[in-house]
Amino acid sequence: MFAIMKRDFRSYFNSPIAYALIGLFMLLMGLYFNSFIGYGSDITGELVSIMSGLLLFIVPILTMRSMAEDKKNGTEVLLLTAPVRVTEIVLGKFLAAFSVFLVMTGVTLIFPIIILVAGKPDIPLILSAYLGYILLGALYISLGIFASSLTENQIIASIISLVSIFLIQNVGYLATFFSGILNKAFLWLSISDRYDDFSRGIIDLTSVIFLICYASVFLILTVRVIERKRWSQG
Repeated sequence: MFAIMKRDFRSYFNSPIAYALIGLFMLLMGLYFNSFIGYGSDITGELVSIMSGLLLFIVPILTMRSMAEDKKNGTEVLLLTAPVRVTEIVLGKFLAAFSVFLVMTGVTLIFPIIILVAGKPDIPLILSAYLGYILLGALYISLGIFASSLTENQIIASIISLVSIFLIQNVGYLATFFSGILNKAFLWLSISDRYDDFSRGIIDLTSVIFLICYASVFLILTVRVIERKRWSQG
């Protein structure tokens, strides 16, 4: 698992993808941060909310090559015939993309540090907002890897991931079109209210477990997709 993680993590930085994503992400966040400076010291929640919104575009690009590239290059066969469990393959791919995401997140800490030096920020709010952001990132990345496992075309994988993330972000809105059990089901699956709690400095253990389980579902689905391919290839 860790060998796969290390290989994929290096591959991100051996190509322009990681540098381009981090550079673009920091450029956009720098522009937003500059526009928020006049609002006072408690702007971390707003900044992290903007960061979470940008994940709609960042994560599909980050994860589109996770599985699709192996299919295109023919290295998927080597992985499927290697003496490793499918779960280890999927977790290795997930941890590699998630590690790049954590590097990207770590770079953004420059903004809370500036706020810390310039004023008196709400430290619990900063910690809560970043915890929610990291959990949300884990969910989106697991979904992106699942999307990448469905096709060998990276562009198609990124489109599937983008549309899926958009739908997850708007599940609460979709609930308004239904009533009864379907309405309750959509509202229960909504992540917006749970994530908003983190942005307000509220850490609810139920929301933490919910987001972790949500991400785990997509990883399990990815394992099932790959296992089916492994059995089909003997």
